[in-house]
Amino acid sequence: MTEHLPGLVRRRAGLRALGAVACFFLGHRPQAAAAAEPAGDLRALVRRHKAAVLPVGTYSPTDSPRFGFRGSGFVVAGEGGAHSRLLATNFHVLPDGAEDSASVRMAVWVGGGETPPWRLARVVAADRFRDLAVLELEGPALAGLVLAADDTVQEGQAIALMGFPIGSVLGYSVVTHRGIVSSITAAALPAANARQLDPRAVSRLREGNFQLLQLDATAYPGNSGGPVFDVESGHVVGVLSSGLVKAGRESALSSPTGITYAVPVAPLRALMRQR
Repeated sequence: MTEHLPGLVRRRAGLRALGAVACFFLGHRPQAAAAAEPAGDLRALVRRHKAAVLPVGTYSPTDSPRFGFRGSGFVVAGEGGAHSRLLATNFHVLPDGAEDSASVRMAVWVGGGETPPWRLARVVAADRFRDLAVLELEGPALAGLVLAADDTVQEGQAIALMGFPIGSVLGYSVVTHRGIVSSITAAALPAANARQLDPRAVSRLREGNFQLLQLDATAYPGNSGGPVFDVESGHVVGVLSSGLVKAGRESALSSPTGITYAVPVAPLRALMRQR
């Protein structure tokens, strides 16, 4: 005898519901779509950013090794996030005369299976005062990092910094540290009297003071020139400087602190327009 249609539909719906409950308790859950990476996921940012952070040094065919590590740098993305051959670093990472001498050959370690694992580069813009330099790499353009809009960084903002602490001693693997912007402060502090002014401080006060990002993340030799980025957006907010800037800021101290400083991206963007 044919079963009444509404009753059949109800029974089948009940069986499907019982099957779903059984699957839940037995561990056979329906497969969900892959979740998108949430904003501020540092693991995702590190995966995306580390290929654009590169060791910077010099090249000499007669040296051993031929690549001499000097600091960190990062590829700056072009318009609309396009690939680029421009790399930002610190001025103090450059050897003497690198910005105007053909005898000093700059190089960037790109690895990634390239032979040789470095590319030659030339200095296209430099700012000794703010400890910034821009290099142009030979060869194809690379994926870069996007600079944050000027004056968007705030005190208390969560950041991460990337680079190559201790350089080749630890190998050319990108290292990430995280922290916050603990203060936005002046590069040169006012002195109580003239005896406390050294030549570097006098120069800064004469040429015009500028702002620094003071960070609570620890940086090491070799980190200089690496990017400091906002962990929410992933955009670069500063260029780490543990050389000239730190020395000038802490010149009155007998023992250096563990504080790290970075130059905001506004002067870097201005420098890139000058090339």
